[in-house]
Amino acid sequence: MSLGVLKAAARAENTDGLHLMRLLVLLRCADKRGRTPKPVEGITKLAKLDFLLRYPVYLERALVARGKSPDAVHLSPRERTTVETRMIRFRYGPWDGRYRRWLSLLSARGLVTLSLSGRKIEIGLTDAGRAVADDFAQRPLFADLAERGTLVVKTVGDMSAMKLKDFVYEIVPEITGMKWGQEIGAENGAALDGDQS
Repeated sequence: MSLGVLKAAARAENTDGLHLMRLLVLLRCADKRGRTPKPVEGITKLAKLDFLLRYPVYLERALVARGKSPDAVHLSPRERTTVETRMIRFRYGPWDGRYRRWLSLLSARGLVTLSLSGRKIEIGLTDAGRAVADDFAQRPLFADLAERGTLVVKTVGDMSAMKLKDFVYEIVPEITGMKWGQEIGAENGAALDGDQS
């Protein structure tokens, strides 16, 4: 892989806009559950849902663990080996540490609401947020993301944050033995996927 491609991938990873768009689409998928709009209960839960959306190799594992076909992810061969499929171990697991920043940016733009329910922050969409998320979801470039967001929410969206955290550690057990900053490679996922069948 060329240095130019690696630099472009690093720039994209460090650009907030890409992550804000993905979170809007995911929040919209969660918002559509039931008859009334539903917020996501807590940043911890949002991070776990986003982990499965952001890294579809692990969404396949989640589907298998829930007794569903992983074919619903429609993962292309390139998605198993690109730089973006590799996840880094952070302090509290494989979740990015920038969620508070991203939610603050979305809130400042009037796209999400953040409210306290006990000790949890509930994350909901405003009407403007729904409109922007729906616009993204209708674009061919983001159709897979919207489809996978719906799949994530249908598969694990009803789990509590704690149960979802435990579930992710169950389906990605290699996380527990890793050091901070160590890469969780797609090749690890492919090896474990084979073991699970």
